[in-house]
Amino acid sequence: MIPRYSTKDMSEIWSEETKFQIWFDIETHACDAHASLGLIPQEAARIIKEKGKFQINKINDIEKRVHHDVIAFLTNLSENIGPEARFIHQGMTSSDILDTCLSIQLIRASDILLNSINKLLESIKKRALEFKYSPCVGRSHGIHAEPTTFGLKLAQAFAEFSRNKNRLLNAKKDISICSISGAVGTFANIDPRVEKYVSEKLGLETETISTQIIPRDRHAYFFSILAIIASSIERLSIEIRHLQRTEVMEVEEFFSDTQKGSSAMPHKRNPVLSENLSGIARLVRGYSNPILENVALWHERDISHSSVERVIAPDATIALDFALNRLNDVIDRLVVYPKRMLENLDELGGLIFSQRVLLALIDYGLSREKAYEVVQKNAMIVWKNKGNFLEQLKKDPNVSSIISDNELENLFNLEYHLKYVDKIFDKVFN
Repeated sequence: MIPRYSTKDMSEIWSEETKFQIWFDIETHACDAHASLGLIPQEAARIIKEKGKFQINKINDIEKRVHHDVIAFLTNLSENIGPEARFIHQGMTSSDILDTCLSIQLIRASDILLNSINKLLESIKKRALEFKYSPCVGRSHGIHAEPTTFGLKLAQAFAEFSRNKNRLLNAKKDISICSISGAVGTFANIDPRVEKYVSEKLGLETETISTQIIPRDRHAYFFSILAIIASSIERLSIEIRHLQRTEVMEVEEFFSDTQKGSSAMPHKRNPVLSENLSGIARLVRGYSNPILENVALWHERDISHSSVERVIAPDATIALDFALNRLNDVIDRLVVYPKRMLENLDELGGLIFSQRVLLALIDYGLSREKAYEVVQKNAMIVWKNKGNFLEQLKKDPNVSSIISDNELENLFNLEYHLKYVDKIFDKVFN
C-alpha cells in the first residue's frame, strides 16, 4: 500500500524484517520440538537459536539465483549458523512456514484493526449521546420521510460497527491456525507432536486437516469480513457526504483555517475525507473476489493463491486500518448544525406528519383507503405549492368534520416521534 494510505504499526507487520523473524521463530520452535523428542541433538537446537541470524539483502540476492524465497532464507541462515543448520526445516515444507507465518501476521493485523474499531466506537458513542435528542428529518429514497434524531443516526452506526467487531473477533479466531504437517499434509516425515509444540508456543490452534497448506476458506472468511467492515465505513461516509450537500448542510467535515477546498473556486468546502473513504472501501471490497477464488486450488496444493495473498494481505489490512482511523477523525471533529436540521424538518410545510394524520382519521372511523386518499390529496397540494400542511387540512371539510383544529394541531407534535429514543439508546449502548 502506498504511504499516503498507510499506518506505521500495520505496515510494520508486513515488512520483510517481521516476516523473516516469524519464519525464524517457527523454525527454532520446530527444532526445539525435535530436540525434546530426541530427534536432533539438544546442543544443535541451542546453537541454531543463538547463531541464527538473517540478512535481508543476502536473502534477496540468493533468491535471485534460486527463485525460491524459503530456500533463500534457509541458505542465509545456514551461512550464519554453520554445520548445525542441517537440522533446520527437517520434515517440513515451505507452506508450513509461509502459512503459519501468514496466520500470525493476520492475527497481529486483527489486533490493530480491533483497536481502531474500538476507538471509532468510542467516538461514535460520544457524538451519539451529544446529539441524542437533536431532531432531524429521516429520509427514505432520499426524500423527507418522518422525524428522527442525529443521535439515532449515529447509534445505528455504533450498532453496526459493534457487529463488525464481533465478526472480526470470530475471523481472527478462525485464522489463528498453525500447520506443520509436511508435504501433502500427511506428517510422513515430521512427528505431529512438532506441530502441536510449535502451535502452543505461537498461541495458535493446529489445523484439523491440512493438504500441505491451510485451507483457503479460512482466508476467504477473514478478508470477506474486512470487506463488510469497509462497506460499513462507506455507509457512514456516504451519509456524511449527503448531509454536507449545500442544499442540506446539516453536518460538515472539519475545515481548518489554512485548508483549501478547490484550486479554482476559493469558496469550496468539500467532504473530501468521506469521499476518500468511499474510494478505499471500494478497494478493500474489491479484494474479496480474488480471495474467494483462492479457495479452489489444484489437488493438495498449487501456488495460484500466493501472488494474490502477497498483494491483498498487506494492502487490505493497511488500507482498512487507515480508513478506520480516518473515519474516527471525521466523526470526532464533525461539525453538526442542529438549527439547520430543524429548518430542513419544516422544508415541506409539515408533510412529515402525514402518517399521524392518516392514523388519526382511521381511528375516527374512516377506512384506510379513504383516509389515505384524503391525506394524500391535501399533501400533494402542499407539495406542489409549498404551502402549510396543517392549514391545508383545516380547510378540508373531509378532515375538519372529523377532527377539531385543536386535535389536529396536536398531531403535529415533534416530540411524539422521539418518545422512544431513550429505549432505543438503551438497546444499543447497554
